[in-house]
Amino acid sequence: MALYDTLPVFKAGYDLLIDLFGTTTNLSREYKFTVGEEMKKGMLTVLKNIYKANLTHDKLLCISTAREELELVRLQVRLLKDLRQINLPQQVRLNEKIELVSRQLSGWECSNKKNVHLNN
Repeated sequence: MALYDTLPVFKAGYDLLIDLFGTTTNLSREYKFTVGEEMKKGMLTVLKNIYKANLTHDKLLCISTAREELELVRLQVRLLKDLRQINLPQQVRLNEKIELVSRQLSGWECSNKKNVHLNN
């Protein structure tokens, strides 16, 4: 079992979290303390579930929860763009990072599903 903070998916998620913190500092007050806070909490939940998945033998639930929460973060980024709180280049940058984490979580999930089927 690798240390959770050396996992590529954790590193990519942490990089996204740092970017979200930087992005939310420029939001108007109305959105900073609603959508902005929810995005950051959501990304922390993703990282927490990556940590949990790395510790447990039943990884699928944690990975699935992380993927669901990541999709909510993606929705919130879109909402901020539609509310004109971030511009198109910011949305694209954040979505590229979200997609990187999403692909890695998906790959991890598929790998674990194969292992579950092989062990049964």
